[in-house]
Amino acid sequence: MTGYTDIRAQGWVARLPSGWRPFALLARFDRPIGAWLLVLPGFWAIALAAETLGGGLWLAALFLLGAFAMRGAGCVVNDLWDRKLDAQVERTRGRPLASGAVTPWQALWFLAGLCAVGAAVLFQLSWTAVLVGLGSLIPIALYPLAKRVTDWPQAVLGVVFSWAAPTGYAAATGTLDAAALLLWAAGFCWILGYDTIYAHQDREDDALVGIRSTARKFGERSAGFVALCYAAAVALLAAAAAVAGLGAGFYLVLPLAAWMLARQAQLLDIRDPGRCLALFKSNREAGLVIALAFLAGRL
Repeated sequence: MTGYTDIRAQGWVARLPSGWRPFALLARFDRPIGAWLLVLPGFWAIALAAETLGGGLWLAALFLLGAFAMRGAGCVVNDLWDRKLDAQVERTRGRPLASGAVTPWQALWFLAGLCAVGAAVLFQLSWTAVLVGLGSLIPIALYPLAKRVTDWPQAVLGVVFSWAAPTGYAAATGTLDAAALLLWAAGFCWILGYDTIYAHQDREDDALVGIRSTARKFGERSAGFVALCYAAAVALLAAAAAVAGLGAGFYLVLPLAAWMLARQAQLLDIRDPGRCLALFKSNREAGLVIALAFLAGRL
């Protein structure tokens, strides 16, 4: 793993003014996969429950903007917690806070700006959705601590990253019901699986610095654990569709997503960080297919 890093300072980030680049990297704007994975459970809920196409597209646009802002905010919080640990891990030592390119005070001001954008988006939604969305702040703040005290920090992330499902459902309908909770549970299982894959990039360094994870807990058994998580996610998605009374189109498209998830477990090589990252990123496409399944079920 020598020399492996997750910093990607090329592309459009390299064309930013030099003073802006560290903040773009701090918020992971160079790697939008995290924002996509954050918003996708919200897309599922909107596809399932939006009353009109126009209303659904408007909500999807709001959720996408909010996801980029709040994923960036979450990265800032995480890196503030972990800046000393990140400096000891090969993949993360180049991050702006760990390297000193951004000071903690600068990061806090940047965090305030990102949260302001997220709040502006949130308050465009129904009051039920606002209340649901505000409830995510506690687990967001606690996630960086979880990796120090439990083998299951991926479960805490699962709660956080699946929060868009009930929030999206509340935004579309003004309420929560069994379908919303089943979507939330499906998102949780999906995230528990894919973040276990992601955590294998740091497994060896994490062991040295005392960071805990499901990757370390399951080790060589991780492929089976990931497959179990994904199977549970697919079953819960099907249950949500059944509760919502979706048509056959959903069940025609869902197997494609199930196959994409099963392939991840099959191809997982815990000793290859590049493959782990590629499999992790492939969840954007799998999540979009799930959203398509919900749309197909409403035709």
